[in-house]
Amino acid sequence: MSIGIDFGTTNTVVAIAGEDGRAEAVTFVHDGATLKGYVTALCYWQERQSGRLTTRVEGGPWAMDQLMRGGAAHRFIQSFKTFAASRSFQDTRIFGQKTRFEDLLVAFIQTVQRHAEGAPDFGAARVQIGRPVRFAGTNPDEDLAMQRYRDAFGRLGLAAARYVYEPVGAAFFYARALDHDATVLVADFGGGTSDFSVMRFERQNGRLVAEPLSHAGIGIAGDSFDYRIVDHVVSPVLGKGSDYRSMDKLLTMPNRYYTNLARWHQLAMMKSNGDLQGLRDLEKVAVEPERLRRFIDIVDYDLGLALYRAVSDAKVTLSAADAADFRFAAEGVEITGRIERRDFERWIAADVARIDETIDEALAKAGVTEGDIERVFLTGGTSFVPAIRRLFTRRFDEARLTNADQFESIAYGLALIGHEPDAERWAA
Repeated sequence: MSIGIDFGTTNTVVAIAGEDGRAEAVTFVHDGATLKGYVTALCYWQERQSGRLTTRVEGGPWAMDQLMRGGAAHRFIQSFKTFAASRSFQDTRIFGQKTRFEDLLVAFIQTVQRHAEGAPDFGAARVQIGRPVRFAGTNPDEDLAMQRYRDAFGRLGLAAARYVYEPVGAAFFYARALDHDATVLVADFGGGTSDFSVMRFERQNGRLVAEPLSHAGIGIAGDSFDYRIVDHVVSPVLGKGSDYRSMDKLLTMPNRYYTNLARWHQLAMMKSNGDLQGLRDLEKVAVEPERLRRFIDIVDYDLGLALYRAVSDAKVTLSAADAADFRFAAEGVEITGRIERRDFERWIAADVARIDETIDEALAKAGVTEGDIERVFLTGGTSFVPAIRRLFTRRFDEARLTNADQFESIAYGLALIGHEPDAERWAA
């Protein structure tokens, strides 16, 4: 048995491949629904057992349930993959306990194993783990990130696991359908990073053989696009850019409060880090206090997840329509607006330009031109954003583009690689 683990910024997918060349995603049953994706999230809380406080942890949708349930003090952590390559992130305190990135990853994978249908035995299988070409962050330290990965998965009994570039996993899954030799570009758009690989595939004695020609990546992806909508549509309604009185001066609201809107789960942290009290103090001296009141209520009532779902819905609508009506309403907070696709594309233009430059980098490293690329494999939901789609059709034309199984393809490919006789060649 071979297992592929696509540990993602937003969602994690695990796949199992048998000797018959078929791969299936591990499923999770939550509230009567069967899920293939497991939200990359953890929730820690404390319970009193036998007279003493015990720290408990849940992952995936069960972590979100615990957060929404409220009640006991909790620590909710999502998208922690973005900390992997950060030297500034050494540890975080969870109920007084020093917790490193490796501890978070171990706890998360343990919840995956606990909730997975069929309870797959990772230790008894060949395991391939996906990794980004470029880790998220301003100055990502790849060696540090990989050491943290190895330490964590080693503690889980997976010291022998192979680490494979995520777009390489996707490439292997797609390339099985090739009926001729081809040079391909794989573009993997995740939540935190966009990764690109140029690969040469050949059929030799009936077997698929690949030569990686280059890899390139950038820490811009779907989450970045979501934040552009938040920054232009939501934040102004919550007071960004408005004024407050200090003595006899008018000052602009501190921007640091609005950076918490970059990730929905960061809003929950505002209750414990002093930011919520800071907003309450500013509301008293704000020129437009009703705006701050909306922000305070969103934090108070834990509405961050619902707000970001509304943002994501608008982004999805903009992939198929020229405009989207943004609407969020909960606990008396209402935010509405109309988003024109042309405005959204203006907001993300700088991000798209940097993604375009990263494609240039991948081609240059491979020593190939756009004309040498016979197929382009696109994976990830952001590949359906029209501005991204146009970027590829402009460079490669529509006939060369392929989209399929955008959420499971990486995990499928990783699992299938484990059955290759030269599986080690596919490792990063």
